[in-house]
Amino acid sequence: MRAMALAARRAGRELASRSGAERSAALERMAAALDARRAEIQKANAEDVAAAADLVAQGRMSEALAARLPLSDRKIEGLVEGLRTLAAADDPIGRLLRKTRLGEGLELEQRTVPIGVLLVIFESRPDALVQVAGLAVKSGNGLLLKGGKEALHSNRVLHRVLAEALSPLSPDVVGLVETRSQISELLELDDVIDLVIPRGGNALVRHVQQSTRIPVLGHADGVCHVYVDKAADPAMAEAIVLDSKTDYPAACNAMETLLVHDAYPHADALVAALKRAGVRLYGGPHASRRFHLEHVEDFHHEYGDLAASVALVGGLTAAIDHIHRYGSGHTESIVTSDPKAAEAFLARVDSASVFHNVSTRFADGYRYGLGAEVGISTARIHARGPVGVEGLLTTRWTARGSGHTVGAVTRGDWQFTHERLV
Repeated sequence: MRAMALAARRAGRELASRSGAERSAALERMAAALDARRAEIQKANAEDVAAAADLVAQGRMSEALAARLPLSDRKIEGLVEGLRTLAAADDPIGRLLRKTRLGEGLELEQRTVPIGVLLVIFESRPDALVQVAGLAVKSGNGLLLKGGKEALHSNRVLHRVLAEALSPLSPDVVGLVETRSQISELLELDDVIDLVIPRGGNALVRHVQQSTRIPVLGHADGVCHVYVDKAADPAMAEAIVLDSKTDYPAACNAMETLLVHDAYPHADALVAALKRAGVRLYGGPHASRRFHLEHVEDFHHEYGDLAASVALVGGLTAAIDHIHRYGSGHTESIVTSDPKAAEAFLARVDSASVFHNVSTRFADGYRYGLGAEVGISTARIHARGPVGVEGLLTTRWTARGSGHTVGAVTRGDWQFTHERLV
């Protein structure tokens, strides 16, 4: 594992030294290979999907986990488009952030550079392998990937296809590990691996956080809320709530709790629409009585399925308090035609993504125009929300002078001016 991590570091440094055009060309090759070898990829994926169906029938795998496995034509087309979007984007490496003339003849610059070596651990979704690999190539980072055993065949063929496309540069830039014991070894390599990104459920993230000294970027829960204000348009509220919950219930940006102003006149119709869509609903003390729902005590719950909690609240402040008490800081949305309520919600809710009249399902790197995402972060350091290329960069300072010494400052022979140039 150390040899693999060191190889990824060497390959990443080599990749970062190449021009943006060369890295974009590599991304175009990856996209073309993915498109051309679609049948091979889907054949391997079908093995994983069939095995998952058996496990679901035996009660050994959740339907939500199995739902993330299939690589449909539409999903592959999205992956190809994402890689090409990344290829067309500006080169993120070496971007000038700050330039200062410290004094006569001495200039200092701050530019973007790759973080180094990333270890990304993900569950079930094999499409994550492609997204993360694309982001790593664009940002010039070495990458180690560990997918779940439920997607073993899919991950193997995807890695092989992408590694072959990268071979003109270095296939070592993206490494694939397959066993849990290998992960344990990698989590000990804090002198080689610079950042761990677990992309999965609460148990995975917590385990990684407790098992390594390497910095960890991720989110433990996706407890997302939609608050329907008393001034919400009923058709819009129904469309947003249904999309937030039913478009892809297993996603971390799916609505898990519906908050409804207790004076909203269409609340009963809204709850009825969710029931017709097959959503199992659980209510707080007021909602359970009014809508005849099974009572729930704990609102900090990520269903990851066609299920949601419902709570009646007395207004905007109560809704925000509920979100801050039970939410995970992922994504929240308000549905209202009152601009003051909307702006107050956007300003006061402390989450990574906060929306007005928008489905929570828009919280996604591709939909944000990032090309793809390596994951969604609810942390407050370095990156927050969908993490695209920018979240995989750090900075480096460079100074250019002509024999400058600090002693000259001490003696009064030279002085700082700190003139900001950029």
